[in-house]
Amino acid sequence: MPATITSPKPLPLPDESVDPVPELQLELPPPPPLLAVHTAPARPRVAPAPAAENNAESKPEAPVIAPQMSAAEASAARQQMTSSISEAEKNLARSQGRKLNPTQSDLAAKIKQFIGDAQSASREGDWTRARSMATKAQVLSEELASSL
Repeated sequence: MPATITSPKPLPLPDESVDPVPELQLELPPPPPLLAVHTAPARPRVAPAPAAENNAESKPEAPVIAPQMSAAEASAARQQMTSSISEAEKNLARSQGRKLNPTQSDLAAKIKQFIGDAQSASREGDWTRARSMATKAQVLSEELASSL
């Protein structure tokens, strides 16, 4: 009879109910949202007001705010303005015919502008502003005259 070889049976593990590899669970925070969420309410859309055809006619003139002056104060301001303008024009005339550098040319242009503003304010009866503009013209003209 031929011999049969039988393989030995494997030995049972001491405790087959215990899993040798523990089950690991990862605790991760949830991923950030992909889209930004706005918490403020949406701005309402308002249709623009229809444009008026004659805006210039509908707007009132801008008010002129000027201090109330007595007749004596207005007369004194008028005299100061006149003397400052004449002094500024005299100093400006001294620069005529001379070659001016850029700084002097800029001063001369500013002096002329202040004189024009003073005359405009005097036509409007704003003697405080007229005196102020004339004084500025005079101060700049003295600076121009000293630089010649």
